[in-house]
Amino acid sequence: MTTIWHNPRCSKSRATLALLQARGIMPEIRRYLEDPPARDEIRAALDALGRPARDLARTADPAFRALALPPDAGDEALIAAMAAHPAIIERPLVLHAGRAALGRPPEAVLALF
Repeated sequence: MTTIWHNPRCSKSRATLALLQARGIMPEIRRYLEDPPARDEIRAALDALGRPARDLARTADPAFRALALPPDAGDEALIAAMAAHPAIIERPLVLHAGRAALGRPPEAVLALF
């Protein structure tokens, strides 16, 4: 199964979804702002990405900066922040067959298939 953590207001998220669909891949669409992932789901996504939590956080976003997390905040602090404030999760995230990729650029997700 393929899932996309999607924000329809984001142009990269829309482009990634369109790219997948144009290739016949019909992912389960999770509007993560309306259905936020729990901490365990974020941990699993990070494991699938093979990257630290900071790479999944929108650190330049004003909402992230407003949290005033210390620069050396660890993964667990960042995961808790993303679970509580899903708007700071980088998008789009595509999960497929135990792996994940960020759609920045959208073509980056094609490596999963």
